[in-house]
Amino acid sequence: MTSFLGIKEKGHVTPGANQTMVVSGAAGACGSLAGQIGHLEGCSRVIGICGTDEKCSILVSEMGFDAAINYKKGNVAEQLHELCPVGVDVYFDNVGGDISDEVINQMNQNSHIILCGQISQYNKDVPYPPPLPPAVEEIQKARNITRERFLVLNYMDKQETSILQLCQWIKKGKLKVRETVVKGLENIGGAFQTMMTGGNIGKQIVLVSE
Repeated sequence: MTSFLGIKEKGHVTPGANQTMVVSGAAGACGSLAGQIGHLEGCSRVIGICGTDEKCSILVSEMGFDAAINYKKGNVAEQLHELCPVGVDVYFDNVGGDISDEVINQMNQNSHIILCGQISQYNKDVPYPPPLPPAVEEIQKARNITRERFLVLNYMDKQETSILQLCQWIKKGKLKVRETVVKGLENIGGAFQTMMTGGNIGKQIVLVSE
């Protein structure tokens, strides 16, 4: 729901407009769905950013991403420039920090940031959304890039139709949902820690009962 409504309400995706979407934290619960939904809503190209080669492979082979970048390898800015030759129109931001700064540097005029999360900033004593570095903020303002927080609970009137659409896509095999499952409530602490450090692919689940 967060991925779907984030894209619908803050992404301004227009079918046929040849838009490029970039998703950070792309192998997580929201990111892995956001990239797929971006395509389904009309983006012509979707690029994911994540932290392992395995995740990159899954995003492309299973989730339909056009390409994926392992931010721990190589130069992210150079790879973005190569994979997004006409710039970035929509950025589904799950991480904030340096990676987001690199994406914003390559965003087009009148483009849109979907501010879903800022996981790299959560332990810092900063407001939400965290302020951008002055040079990046200047780019945001000069290019009229939207960057607004959103809460999925603010769109309760759209919940029923959103669930219906998501279910239809899942039933038709157009939307693939991955889960990382750990058994036992006693393992919830470890599962949370794994999720916060990027050890999961898709939604991190703790199974407490069969």
